[in-house]
Amino acid sequence: MSQKSLRGTKAQQEVIRRKAFQLFQKSWKNKDIAEALSVSYVSVSKWRKLYKNSGQKAFKSQIRGVKSGSTSLLSPEQEKTIQKLIIDKDPEQLKLPFALWNREAVRRLIKQKMGVELAVRTMGTYLKKWGFTPQKPVKRAYERNDTKVQKWLNDEYPSIKAQAKEEGAEIHWGDETGCVSLPVNLKGYSPKGQTPVLKHSAKKFKINMISTVTNQGKVRFMIYDEKMTAQVFIRFLKRLIKDAKKKVFLILDNLRVHHAKLVKAWVEENKDKIKLFYLPSYSPDLNPDEYLNCDLKTNSNSKSIPKNKDDLKSNTLGFMRSIQKQPERIKKYFLHKSISYAA
Repeated sequence: MSQKSLRGTKAQQEVIRRKAFQLFQKSWKNKDIAEALSVSYVSVSKWRKLYKNSGQKAFKSQIRGVKSGSTSLLSPEQEKTIQKLIIDKDPEQLKLPFALWNREAVRRLIKQKMGVELAVRTMGTYLKKWGFTPQKPVKRAYERNDTKVQKWLNDEYPSIKAQAKEEGAEIHWGDETGCVSLPVNLKGYSPKGQTPVLKHSAKKFKINMISTVTNQGKVRFMIYDEKMTAQVFIRFLKRLIKDAKKKVFLILDNLRVHHAKLVKAWVEENKDKIKLFYLPSYSPDLNPDEYLNCDLKTNSNSKSIPKNKDDLKSNTLGFMRSIQKQPERIKKYFLHKSISYAA
């Protein structure tokens, strides 16, 4: 931006310099101040030199005529208030038409609560200063009951853990997933402006997998073609307990098949070897096996794109057998904040 942008009345120039002086005191960087005040980086650099050489005296003539509160920048107290609001609340709770907090949403919030009008670009500078970064959100269903989730974390899982210790059982977390032919988020290098081409079969094909993980890094899995039914689920349970050296405590989501009468009858017949437990509804983020599914979808087909179902099975088997030999990799799933309760 050229110095021409600073032209205006003397009073206007004084207000801008006063704002710059206030931001020097808050240890803002020159480039952030220039962006926030819509002035050139060179101008801010000159003002900072004056500030370093003469301190507040360098701005005395500008500060004298400016009334308290004339600046539209946020006070420290206002900054703290806004930060707390965007941490504790979502936009919908504050009656703002946004799904997530972005620069425009926070700008609207400041205008709503403080009556202060800020540019979107300035809002980005504030968010960066506060340590807020744009991130991919965790999806959460409206139907999720947070009270039940807290009960699970505070009471139910600790009880399962204690019971497992008492009975000498091993806790497994299980889940089903679909394995598709294309990897997720695959990227490749190419010259700028030349988008790489990924060749793949136009035909859609998939296979299914059910698996379990433990916080000791163990992985068990079974690949199947048909839909998940009570019979298929029981087939997996039989395999799960066949080579188990301890009783299995299996924690699952609330898929209807997991509650089937046939399944309950089989579990009752084998209650000395296995017991089922269920996560709160709509809480996939509490299941460590979801991270195995994500790992699988990202990496199983990344080296070789399958041309048919046999290739897909081969890739999936290869990846899963490889990951069974990497217990430390599985243990890392349990380091995630929402899973750490199960570590």
